Amino acid sequence: MTRIETVDELRALYAEPKERSVRKQLDRLDIHCRRFIELSPLVVLASVDAQGWVDASPRGGDPGFVTAEDERTLLLPDRPGNNRLDSLANIAERPDVGLLFFVPGIDEMLRVNGWAELRSDGELLDRFTTNHRTPRTVLAVHVREAYLHCAKALMRARLWDPDARIDRRDLPTMGEMLRDQIGPSVSIETQEEMLARYAGEL
Repeated sequence: MTRIETVDELRALYAEPKERSVRKQLDRLDIHCRRFIELSPLVVLASVDAQGWVDASPRGGDPGFVTAEDERTLLLPDRPGNNRLDSLANIAERPDVGLLFFVPGIDEMLRVNGWAELRSDGELLDRFTTNHRTPRTVLAVHVREAYLHCAKALMRARLWDPDARIDRRDLPTMGEMLRDQIGPSVSIETQEEMLARYAGEL
């Protein structure tokens, strides 16, 4: 196995990127980026802690749950989760973030990189109250770069193809997997029980 240790060694293995792949990177959110975000019900948030450990976490909601406040600012409310606070704790230590937006049925994605701050302003939190739930924090992301990611990855994955869907029974339930990972002290929920509990916590 040959280990690649420099960018020059890596670049020698690949062709140069096409001009449009370089020029498509923006320093702001244009009309197309903002429309993509309006239609997106899912974003993956990448963050890194003070020691350099990287984390990626999904965030979901109704399309447009992430708001483009202006061409260089995104607002992302924190919704109920597992309270580990991995992403938020990372951002409190080190503000660099990356976001990857998905739109169902669309194979292209939107990548946004920048830095973030955690906000708890009452007026801001009230703006994002849904179903009588007010978020504890809102993430303000300041955009450094944004660009549309080509469709190849999702085309290969056939992510939106109904024929590529996996039967849920082909994987153990979450409860069964947690029991195997943590031990018999963990109570096992059926998939139906887990989904019902989640529905009440959304």
